[in-house]
Amino acid sequence: MGKLSFRDIENHLRLPATATPSHNSSCICEGAPMSRKAIWRNFVKILDRYHQAAFSPKYLLYTNIGISIALSGVGDTIAQTYERMIGEIHGWNKIRTLRMGISGLTVGVVCHYWYQYLDYLYPQRTYRTVIIKILLDQFICSPLYIAVFFLTMAVLEDTTWEEVQKEIREKALVLYMAEWTVWPLAQFINFLLIKPQYRVFYDNSISLGYDVYTSQVKYRKKPQANPDQKEK
Repeated sequence: MGKLSFRDIENHLRLPATATPSHNSSCICEGAPMSRKAIWRNFVKILDRYHQAAFSPKYLLYTNIGISIALSGVGDTIAQTYERMIGEIHGWNKIRTLRMGISGLTVGVVCHYWYQYLDYLYPQRTYRTVIIKILLDQFICSPLYIAVFFLTMAVLEDTTWEEVQKEIREKALVLYMAEWTVWPLAQFINFLLIKPQYRVFYDNSISLGYDVYTSQVKYRKKPQANPDQKEK
């Protein structure tokens, strides 16, 4: 083993050029805001990564179903809050909210495949194709949407077929007429401006107010006849 000279020891202990020591503690303080910015940038990147995955073709169906379930439940919660305020009900019916949320599952599946089918048939974004999509949506999907909703609720509530038919006759037309006041304009924006992967998300965002109304119509109680008036 050769002898080590003083110069060898000095070269071994010498710091690399890139590892210059800090002579001022203020450098640490000046670097702190940059580290917070870096943390924020990383957070935004993580959100963007999850966003890209959620709205990718691989996971889009699950994303749309999740959005539909969540907003259907929120819509019923808002409806029940209003009903408690005006004295129609006295407490929050969690089972009712759960059922309305589950109805969003079946409706979410219908909307997901319906929009994909429409975009497959009419991929252009011209005014003519937008009008065609709106008409098809109103005359085909809307009745189907309402029927699926009532059938899903019938299964969850274990009602008879006769009761389902009666409820559809009494309430489906009310919901369908309400759809004509909201959806033609909303779908004009949807089909003309919104990217295909965001259609159900946009639909459910607009539908939150409509879900409140749907819940109220679904659970609307019939006014009971006054016995005195019946005797007359």
